[in-house]
Amino acid sequence: MGRMDLKRFLRRKRQHEQPGHEEWEQDPFVQVPPPKPRIGINVLLFLLTLLTTLFAGALQEGVNPLENPGLLYRGIPFSFSLMGILLAHEFGHYLAAKRHGLNVTLPYFIPAPSIIGTFGAFIKMRSPVRDRRMLMDVGAAGPLVGVAVAIPLLIAGLRLSEVKLIQGEAGMNLGSSLLLSLISRIVVGPLPDGYDIVIHPVGFAGWIGLLVTALNLLPVGQLDGGHVAYALFGEWQNRISKFVYGGLILLGIFGWQGWLVWAVLLWFLGIRHPVPTDWWVPLDRKRKIIGWVTVGVFILTFIPVPFSGF
Repeated sequence: MGRMDLKRFLRRKRQHEQPGHEEWEQDPFVQVPPPKPRIGINVLLFLLTLLTTLFAGALQEGVNPLENPGLLYRGIPFSFSLMGILLAHEFGHYLAAKRHGLNVTLPYFIPAPSIIGTFGAFIKMRSPVRDRRMLMDVGAAGPLVGVAVAIPLLIAGLRLSEVKLIQGEAGMNLGSSLLLSLISRIVVGPLPDGYDIVIHPVGFAGWIGLLVTALNLLPVGQLDGGHVAYALFGEWQNRISKFVYGGLILLGIFGWQGWLVWAVLLWFLGIRHPVPTDWWVPLDRKRKIIGWVTVGVFILTFIPVPFSGF
């Protein structure tokens, strides 16, 4: 509630009032309207990330935008696909939070000089998530909406991809998940020995979408998966979080070293989930189903070794 000016709520008697009859000059519990959100930084970061992902997409097409800036448009298929997935993910969270009356910001995108042009996006929650129902709705909405956008883009990208003989050639190999293997087998079919898929930029964006979904659904701390796991299992989530965190370290040692970087980031972010204020509010049947569907999405999209061969 906003700050109240007590002077405004002093009782005053009107001249025509009978003795003993008093009225408030105005409603004593009037909320001061929240300040209008400043979206300038959100728009600026979005445009910068759009530019860096266009740059990354152009490089994937064999174009150097620094030498040929007029060919930057070649990065549109990758950039627009990836930005669409990230927007869907973040607005899934945003709309779910708004539906519960939570104070939440618009997405902040993070531009980056990397092979994909971004480190992702996030929203800031300015009010607490009070119970497990809110945790489930806000935590699950982003990944479920994001993966729903990523899957058709992945299918379209695989249809545009080429199957080539790559035996003996060096290059970066993208890891596979259960879902990706299933979609690839349906769309492309079984591959002959020595052949592999040279993925189209739209397909690469879809692949990143699945990876981002799995990363966010790790049931650790206050990641999306941590929210979902706490909503489903309560305090057991913190035991699950420690177990998964240890598994990431092992994967980093024996598989992809990037998991060690992720483990360090999670350590600083915290691997425990705070207790919501209204912790006793139970999940209804519909939200339990959504929770288990979200757990299934995590299992299907998780990639043990995302990158190799470089």
